[in-house]
Amino acid sequence: MDGKLYLVSTPIGNLEDITLRALRVLKEVDLIAAEDTRHTRQLLSHFDIHAKLESCHAFNEHGKVESLINFVRNGGSLALVSDAGTPSVADPGFLLVRTALASGIEPVVIPGVSALTFSVTASGLPVDKFAFWGFAPVKPGKRGKFLAGLIADKRTGFFFESPFRIGRTLKELAELSPDSQVAVIREATKVHEEVLRGKAKEVAELKKEWKGEIVVGVHPAGTVDDDE
Repeated sequence: MDGKLYLVSTPIGNLEDITLRALRVLKEVDLIAAEDTRHTRQLLSHFDIHAKLESCHAFNEHGKVESLINFVRNGGSLALVSDAGTPSVADPGFLLVRTALASGIEPVVIPGVSALTFSVTASGLPVDKFAFWGFAPVKPGKRGKFLAGLIADKRTGFFFESPFRIGRTLKELAELSPDSQVAVIREATKVHEEVLRGKAKEVAELKKEWKGEIVVGVHPAGTVDDDE
């Protein structure tokens, strides 16, 4: 395993979701670049893996990428992991991958669980075509434009949202398109996993204390799928 860069998917909640291939790679690599070394250390300890860790997250990756690429160029094997899910999917990873490709290094992807793919399956919405919109903007004006764009796109759209803003976001969504079909996927693969489905106006009226990691799926009203 000399001179290799691995992009390793890790569990989003249930540790049993990690693959045998991921465990093997994490045991064998020379170095693991982690979004949060403390979080990853807990995962590694659970599986009795004693690997060298180095941080690589959104706030330091520009300064770390060159040294990590040089590590691989010099024959080292490196695994990149995020706190949960698949690197580069709304998590750090893109910059390292782009730099690696420019350097002639072909990353090896170790597939696994992702909050996005889990939610696409669990939503019950039409997903023959769908779009991923990342995190919803924090500022109300930008969030309003974000939701309007999602509705106008006509494909089923998925986005990540904070439990502190989900109530407001669902109300804004209901105001924009009350009859759109919505699925709210909360705490995927965890003990309190929950999927709520209904029209936007119905879901927005739910009286809940929102907690945990949240993915929202929206199937805009008036699409061809509604008629079929």
